[in-house]
Amino acid sequence: METVLEIKNLNKKYKSQYALKDISLSIQKGEIYGLIGRNGAGKTTLLKSIVKLIDPTNGRIALFGSSSEKTWVKALRRTGSVIEIPVAYESLSGWENLAYYCKLRGITDEKAIIQKTLDIVGLDPKDKKKFKNYSLGMKQKLGIAIAILSRPDFLILDEPINGLDPLSIIEFRQLLKRLQQEQGMTIIISSHILSELYHVATRFGIIHHGELVKEISKNEFETLSQEYIVLQTSQMENASRVLKEKNHYQIKIIAKDTMHIFDDSHQINHIVVLLVQQQIPIDAIYYQKQDLEKYFTSLVRDEMEEITYG
Repeated sequence: METVLEIKNLNKKYKSQYALKDISLSIQKGEIYGLIGRNGAGKTTLLKSIVKLIDPTNGRIALFGSSSEKTWVKALRRTGSVIEIPVAYESLSGWENLAYYCKLRGITDEKAIIQKTLDIVGLDPKDKKKFKNYSLGMKQKLGIAIAILSRPDFLILDEPINGLDPLSIIEFRQLLKRLQQEQGMTIIISSHILSELYHVATRFGIIHHGELVKEISKNEFETLSQEYIVLQTSQMENASRVLKEKNHYQIKIIAKDTMHIFDDSHQINHIVVLLVQQQIPIDAIYYQKQDLEKYFTSLVRDEMEEITYG
């Protein structure tokens, strides 16, 4: 399978502060790679480095196997991007904006290309409305239309869902899937809206304080997101000891009064009996399933150390 993007030990430093630190990742043809991180985590800096809007301090970026500055620039012709905000002219319509970019990029058969591109992103070719009067969802669609005008193999999108209403998010999700499945595009998309990213991405990279702290495929995450039992009790130490001694349950202490219990049998009744026999109070006990939001939070929360007992 073709490697579209490969990054090795990438760093970006501003004075004494690292915006990116030892980032290494690769993206294969056909993937939708979800880059997850809080605002300020380094997502935009990384995407700007890929398209040469900023120069990294050191490290290596290879697009489509590029091995030099010259081949990297050539590979960028196979790449489209919308980073931060769509770049379009306020006083022009969607069609007029695309016509301008066709001339700028030397695209022939302008009319057919514009018609097809607007159809792909779901904008009306007959709409004369100026870009400045577009809704946020329409602006994002036109930004993508401009980015895919030359039919790139690789599409880079920076926080494209930010600010969209629920209907626009659903439409945007469908658009990304069409671009991947029908146009054969490989996509990297950054966002902090994890629940929405989960619907479209095939693999995730979690970035925090400029570091890539975890990579996980959607299939791997599905395996991890098993159902578990949440127990809340004021006697966490005693409960932990009893569950380990009596049934060798796997447990994870989340807070001073909360633990997660992992067991394939999911026998809440059995756990309740064990604790009641030892006169350990139960404040709450219920099933829960890990989702992407909780998984992300557990990786990047400020207090990374778990509370452990005995």
